[in-house]
Amino acid sequence: MRILLTIAYDGTDYSGWQKQKSPAVRTVEGELEKGLRQLFRRPDLACIGASRTDAGVHALGQRAVIDVETTIPPEKIPFAIRSFLPADIVVTKAEEVSENFHPRFDCVKKTYQYQIYQDTLPNPKERLYSTFVYTSLDVDKMNEGAKAFMGTHDFQAFCAAGSTVSSTVRTIFDCHVEQEGHFIRLYVTGDGFLYNMVRIIAGTLIAVGQGKIEPQAISSIILSKDRRRAGQTAEPQGLTLMKIYYEMAENQGKSIDRPESV
Repeated sequence: MRILLTIAYDGTDYSGWQKQKSPAVRTVEGELEKGLRQLFRRPDLACIGASRTDAGVHALGQRAVIDVETTIPPEKIPFAIRSFLPADIVVTKAEEVSENFHPRFDCVKKTYQYQIYQDTLPNPKERLYSTFVYTSLDVDKMNEGAKAFMGTHDFQAFCAAGSTVSSTVRTIFDCHVEQEGHFIRLYVTGDGFLYNMVRIIAGTLIAVGQGKIEPQAISSIILSKDRRRAGQTAEPQGLTLMKIYYEMAENQGKSIDRPESV
């Protein structure tokens, strides 16, 4: 049967999600497959991930599928796999899906969070899960600028060099900023994202909050398709993949996940 896994991980000690040719390079996917192979006693078992995250990036809602023959009920797999995984990777859910379900191609949207810690001095406890900004940020202006990202646009100006995608057009359903004490959190939900796109959006909105870029300039930056006009690429540790949404996947006729307002 095909099993859809939901995975949470702390990406601090990993070279991203995707496994590399060299076994010496530690990745989340590589560690997950290693644990799954031990659990199911299948040395050739491989998983198919929904999203590639970079080195240092975290996840609470990564998704991947595996094809296995097992007597372990799907809902028991998160408990069975625990002892085969390092403490910074946890399978939080497992469910059976149809054999033609694909975690990447069937995805309808994803939500990322980017976390900023704003204070006069950094907090060492937050250094691995947020980016530190010592200057005051105008959250109202950041939210004004965030609105310009919503809709369907060509986001070439917010794509890092080295991307090989055929199209840089993406749709952003939601983009907003929230503040809670010293934490400023950016939430972005879209149908897909370009290489470093969310981190560039975050860096641009930080510049807006600092008064370096006017909120009204965001639309013209998007239209320019010029990466040089957008802000810096924010650091990876502030980024977390929160959730991946699926419209419908067959599980004995039941929906496993429907998009919801975020």
